[in-house]
Amino acid sequence: MKATYGFRATMNALPGQGDTLTELLLSAVSDGGPASNPSCVFFLVTRSASHRDVVHVTEGWVSKEAHAENFSREVSRAFTAKVGALVSDAQYGDDVPAGGKFPR
Repeated sequence: MKATYGFRATMNALPGQGDTLTELLLSAVSDGGPASNPSCVFFLVTRSASHRDVVHVTEGWVSKEAHAENFSREVSRAFTAKVGALVSDAQYGDDVPAGGKFPR
């Protein structure tokens, strides 16, 4: 499967909540989590090396429509609400994956 749509977020967790936010985001790849959807080609969670409460997520989806459909599901909306409760500020963006190295 090829990712034709990407989404990224940089989130500032509430003070001291970086670990909790990271664990929650990583759970998205578990059975039933938003990133366990077969249309999700990659889902990467990283953290700032200098600011432990800054967490980044980079996603690749087969299409923008697949991403939107997935996050319109109740389970995904509930997950997003849990994430939002741990975040003080966030920046979001859409991307068009151009290539690179991804697990296959």
